Amino acid sequence: MNHPVLFISGIDTDAGKTFATAWLARRIAAAGQSVITQKFIQTGCTGSSEDIEAHRRLCGLPMQPRDIDGTTAPIIFSYPASAQLAARLDGREIDLTLVDRSTERLRKEYDCVLIEGAGGLMVPVTDDTTTIDYIASRHLPVVLVTNGRLGSINHTLLSLEAIASRGIELAAVVYNHHFDTDAVIADDTRGFIGRYVERHFPTAELIDLPDMTQATLG
Repeated sequence: MNHPVLFISGIDTDAGKTFATAWLARRIAAAGQSVITQKFIQTGCTGSSEDIEAHRRLCGLPMQPRDIDGTTAPIIFSYPASAQLAARLDGREIDLTLVDRSTERLRKEYDCVLIEGAGGLMVPVTDDTTTIDYIASRHLPVVLVTNGRLGSINHTLLSLEAIASRGIELAAVVYNHHFDTDAVIADDTRGFIGRYVERHFPTAELIDLPDMTQATLG
């Protein structure tokens, strides 16, 4: 995944994007590249991004200077909802150029920027724009996070179909083993998704994310 910017999305709200983003950051850093994580739009917070804080904790790092000055989380809303609803409840407009400028600033300082999305690809940002619209318009490669919960094959294939239909590059699919509560379903899901990706996205990497509930990756 040799890209200066990657967008980390998931098949749904709780697919494990935050863990996956931190794990990928750790892997990229171990390969000798400088890397920083960014939050696309954070909801359900005030002042700072809980997801950025989780990235640092999971990687065993303190908050970085660009976290403190707000560059890594340029848009934060207080209500835990989709961006368009959270913005309306906070009485604010969403200016996506803030995200663009933050990403560009981070690109100048780091080899790789990992942008963690909010929810899945079709989450509304405004009445006229979804997350996947933003990704496609900025030509960002995607890392899709999936898991073994019942129903995830359907969600995964729908997400992959949406990615393909927009001409978006799929850099990787991350299978999050945290949700492997039923071994039979999990094994079948992992196998099916792996075979599907190999057939339809042969250049994409398939990555297994171990259960990272024990707080740090480092």
